[in-house]
Amino acid sequence: MTEAVVWTVALPLGGALVAALAPRHGAQVGVAIGVATLAAAVAVLVQVASGGPLRYAVGGWTPGLGIALHADALAALLLGMANLVALAASVYATAYFTQAAVRERFWSLWLLLWTALNALFLAGDLFNIYVTLELMGLAAVALAALGGQRPAVAAAQRYLVVGMLGSMVYLGGVALVYAAYGTLDLVAVSTRIAPEPAAWTAMALMTVGLLLKAALFPLHFWLPPTHANAPAPVSAALSALVVKAAFYLVLRLWLDLFAPVTTPDSSRLLGVLGAAAVLWGSWQALRAERLKLMAAYSTVAQLGYLFLFFPLFAGLPEGSARAAAFGGAVLLALTHGCAKGALFLAAGVLQRRAGHDRVRDLQGTAQGLPATTFTIALAGVALIGLPPSGAFLGKWQLLTAAIATGQWVWVPVVLAGSLLAAAYVFRVLGHAFGHAPGPGRRVTSVREELPALALALIATLVLGLGAAPLWTLLAASAGSPAFGGAPF
Repeated sequence: MTEAVVWTVALPLGGALVAALAPRHGAQVGVAIGVATLAAAVAVLVQVASGGPLRYAVGGWTPGLGIALHADALAALLLGMANLVALAASVYATAYFTQAAVRERFWSLWLLLWTALNALFLAGDLFNIYVTLELMGLAAVALAALGGQRPAVAAAQRYLVVGMLGSMVYLGGVALVYAAYGTLDLVAVSTRIAPEPAAWTAMALMTVGLLLKAALFPLHFWLPPTHANAPAPVSAALSALVVKAAFYLVLRLWLDLFAPVTTPDSSRLLGVLGAAAVLWGSWQALRAERLKLMAAYSTVAQLGYLFLFFPLFAGLPEGSARAAAFGGAVLLALTHGCAKGALFLAAGVLQRRAGHDRVRDLQGTAQGLPATTFTIALAGVALIGLPPSGAFLGKWQLLTAAIATGQWVWVPVVLAGSLLAAAYVFRVLGHAFGHAPGPGRRVTSVREELPALALALIATLVLGLGAAPLWTLLAASAGSPAFGGAPF
């Protein structure tokens, strides 16, 4: 039933209200709502796989007057990944927050962020995308500052300014689209848009606003301090989901809405920025002194890989090769979401149990926290792009498309980024396996270690060895004439 798309938004929104009214029971409400919301997201994915794209007019109002929710293969897959990571972080948060005041404030904001993410992936018009961006940004800022430490609050304030600026620039593009075409419904606009100054300007404004939120180099300056200083479950959501939502919108708009407007030169510009992000982010991750800061700079680099696909889409003709490249981009995004969620949750366990996350002082971690160290290693496999992780298949498709289109310049970027990723991952593991006298194995909770380990296993095994159904689903949605899939 198409109502499943409504439940993915209504459940966390209702949960946020209940958690605000009964903050002492926020943890129970958050986990229960999380399980139900994940079930609804899985139902959406199953329905899309069996019956094609879903479109639901909330309240029965037609698009233009009411809110339209839309789910195709791309939206359903990212929706499923987002709800999986959010549920894992929710279970982890029940053990992470020990101060009652902080814990009570966390759950209503957390469920509000969850609502915004689901609504963003399902939004069917440009204005509702703006609304969900604002809701997501405000909830993320509040969560990032939840701990109350001065570095976290300062980073959250910067994040707030950048997020508001990005939203306003995006809104300027939305206003131009409405003035030029008289509608904001994505399907309707996609049938009317043409290469003209209004469309070019709108695309530029909306893209720049989203790139600010995605933290693509050189607009990434706000991300490392924000993600490194936020509470661990919040860092996991920010890095795995929030910036991924901005990338999703750029991908959706460039391949669906502005396809007649984009040019090879504009796509190459995104590729150049992505390449710079891969190299700069990887180098800074290698030099980082803290594990969470390393993970934050790694996010800058991993997002760069996703933007390398844009010039490849422009250079590939419609058909199986372009569909394979699109599948590689989606698989890389899904793998990074799970791996980065696992890495930040594991870093949170280490920081709490060891009292710090300084890379140089991690000696004895493998002996004291073996499951957490194993999780970091598994997440590192996915970030490097080693087999059998989903990232290996994604990077393979990236390299294949680069060679097929003669865009060899991206090949050394991918190889250099992978080598740098191996260097910073093995730097952490090298220190972790160093012997140091200490209290021996530290006592941890299953709620702390199991969610991170599960996400790492999904990134390295499930998305790699089980990628065939995902590929089939994306291939089935390709070629849809309207908003049902990327126009391959």
